[in-house]
Amino acid sequence: MRNLYFDFTQTMKAYQNVGLLIFRLGLGGMFMWHGFPKIFGGIEKWTALGKTMGTFGIDFAPAFWGFMSGFAEFFGGLLIVLGLFYRLACLMLVFNLGVAFISQMADGKGLMKASQSLEDGFSFLGALFVGPGKYSLDEYLEKSDPVTKLTGIPTNN
Repeated sequence: MRNLYFDFTQTMKAYQNVGLLIFRLGLGGMFMWHGFPKIFGGIEKWTALGKTMGTFGIDFAPAFWGFMSGFAEFFGGLLIVLGLFYRLACLMLVFNLGVAFISQMADGKGLMKASQSLEDGFSFLGALFVGPGKYSLDEYLEKSDPVTKLTGIPTNN
């Protein structure tokens, strides 16, 4: 049984980058789906969404904050799917989901309602450290960089 488990584990390690691609496509796609009505909902939708910042004592420019939340979800999700500026997109989504979690808890919605924001936030926090994997635009662009090809050291463009 132990050998069977070891063999299974070794086989799955060979497909780690496929797993990261599946993660990116699934979670990033869902964030695009959730963010679409927010980013394209217009100023009324942005204002309603941005009032959430009142939880933190930020009452000015609710339309801006609402737009930024929709932007983080839709375009952050798109960047996750593409694996482009991946870590920046993860960081943006971690902050967005942190705001969502705290505001839901402050509104008394409880952990049952707020748990999705917390779970997704932790997923993106972990992804921030793991990276997008081999099948990503970040990986492709890094490998096509002439300095990286010569030295093996990625440039910080």
